[in-house]
Amino acid sequence: MSRLWEKGLPLDQRVLRYTAGEDHLLDARLVSYDVRGSIAHAEMLAAQDLISEADCKAICDGLNALDASFAAGDWSISLEDEDAHTALETRLTDAIGTAGGRLHLGRSRNDQVLTALRLYLRDAAADLAGRVSGLRHAVAGLSDRQGDLEIPGYTHMQHAMPSSVSLWCGGFDEGLADAEAGLELVQHRINKNPLGSAAGYGTPGLPLDRDATTAKLDFAATQNPVTAVQLSRGKAESALLFEIALLMQDVSRMASDLLMFYTQEFAYISLAADVTTGSSIMPQKRNPDVLELLRASSATAQACLDESLMITAKLPSGYQRDLQRLKSPLFRSIDLAIDSVDIMAYLLQGLAFLPGNIKLDDGIFATAEAYRLVREDGIPFRDAYRKVAKQYAK
Repeated sequence: MSRLWEKGLPLDQRVLRYTAGEDHLLDARLVSYDVRGSIAHAEMLAAQDLISEADCKAICDGLNALDASFAAGDWSISLEDEDAHTALETRLTDAIGTAGGRLHLGRSRNDQVLTALRLYLRDAAADLAGRVSGLRHAVAGLSDRQGDLEIPGYTHMQHAMPSSVSLWCGGFDEGLADAEAGLELVQHRINKNPLGSAAGYGTPGLPLDRDATTAKLDFAATQNPVTAVQLSRGKAESALLFEIALLMQDVSRMASDLLMFYTQEFAYISLAADVTTGSSIMPQKRNPDVLELLRASSATAQACLDESLMITAKLPSGYQRDLQRLKSPLFRSIDLAIDSVDIMAYLLQGLAFLPGNIKLDDGIFATAEAYRLVREDGIPFRDAYRKVAKQYAK
């Protein structure tokens, strides 16, 4: 197997395993994006007369064929490949000959990797925002069904003031709306074209047209200067992870409320049978395992953000191999968020509040009574507060 950086020197297999890490497994999601970036690069090289039109056509046809065969499961990325980028170029050269070796002119694996990653992140952020919209729809459906039902509002885990299903749903919906907006704002950092920056210092003497690949790949801007590209590594990733961490906090807190509401002591809600599990020892049990795992999801999202920030903290400028380790927490958090948002939306569709089990403590109306005294008797609020408080003194 010939690697992109091969110089004919031996490589210890332990070093290969360690430096390749999980990339040969993680990169499956990047194959189609690398194909897109490589085709745009080849077409730009041909337009600049740096490769022939015939070679460009062979490269593009070969890449499209590899993309289709990968999607069909005809080949996979191996440890020997190291990553998707080597796997594609090696197979392309095997398929079309010397023309495949001309593709890498004017780029490094550094800007190639980042181009594919940003194309993927752009789609991932938009996809997740769409799923958050679906969760908001499920929250709105619950509010439409039972929004008028009064439930206690809690502070310090005690009945505090009257609330309602509508208010409970609305509070979470506002947070989810912010999540949608936050995922859109992340695109500012993602949607910049790094292609042509090569290893971080451009391609001296080579007349690349970076703006052409920006247009072909629908990036919002060409990232300049070239030295900014490697300095930006981790910023878009951490920005997306930050928005996911905030999103998962809302999902986790919603799960925490619902777990409390589902206990026998509260019994405020029922859950559909297909979202609960059983006990291996207790025949009567139906367990809200899904909600417990949703509650834990915010911890994983927070850890992924922390890992990303710590990898990039205090790195010198230019490319450092440390950045390879961003992929694992990034992909893990994205996948977790997608699964969690979807399963919470599904769970809410079969959830119902049980009005007969919901009792509001008499004291929950104390603040409203104090406000009534202020309005009707004209006394200061603090005096009304003390007067009402005496009624509940023990």
